[in-house]
Amino acid sequence: MPLNEELDTTVAHSARLWNYLLGGKDNFAVDREAAEQVLAYMPELVQSARFNRQFLGRAVRHLAGEGGIRQFLDIGTGLPTADNTHEVAQSVVPSSRIVYVDNDPMVLVHARALLTSHPDGATDYLDATVRDPKAILAEAARTLDFTQPVAIMLLGIINFVVDDDEAAAVVRTLVDAVPSGSYLVMSHPTREVNAAAVDRAVEMWNSSGAAPMAVRDPQQIAAYFTGLKLLDPGVVTCSQWRPDGNDTTPASEFAGVGRKP
Repeated sequence: MPLNEELDTTVAHSARLWNYLLGGKDNFAVDREAAEQVLAYMPELVQSARFNRQFLGRAVRHLAGEGGIRQFLDIGTGLPTADNTHEVAQSVVPSSRIVYVDNDPMVLVHARALLTSHPDGATDYLDATVRDPKAILAEAARTLDFTQPVAIMLLGIINFVVDDDEAAAVVRTLVDAVPSGSYLVMSHPTREVNAAAVDRAVEMWNSSGAAPMAVRDPQQIAAYFTGLKLLDPGVVTCSQWRPDGNDTTPASEFAGVGRKP
């Protein structure tokens, strides 16, 4: 669809808000205002955003290296910043193939930045919603070979599928579509760190007119990995997933990586 039919600068969008938290400039006043309102109750959100990005880098480096993964399906990718999935994966294995998925027109505007691939590999961008995993899989098959292992990246996106049954069905559809040896990489906000601030921040976000979100506890997040082998240390605050010398201060985002046997 034409961008002028899709791009609404009067309602905050999670991709642009996250961009603001990470120090980016691809956001609007409404996004900055929403971010500052949330930060008034939850100032550690900037740190959580950074920790979540660091988790992405550590997980992708591990999977592209020791995990032997050459294909990544990154759903809810958000706006390009430093250390995007394709940059991390192709720095380890230049022939890695990556498909990004998002439905924010601002991300579409910046798709060319995401599509700068190493010549030995490939990247693609799909304008699609996580709520339609079958359409994502069909389109991603133009770039990815689903007879070979794929890492499914769901960082900070399943929380925008607020119905628990629908969220579980989305994850199961994606995992069922990939072969043995594939991985699920997920991060999700919880109430485990500073519950009162998280509750207030979510209440403010959900009353803003933006796409509503849910928080889930670590047990609910772990349930998405049912049938998979969780890598150590399991589902933990994202800063403490194989920190590799990084700051391990607990963050409200919890994360895990599971392998399909």
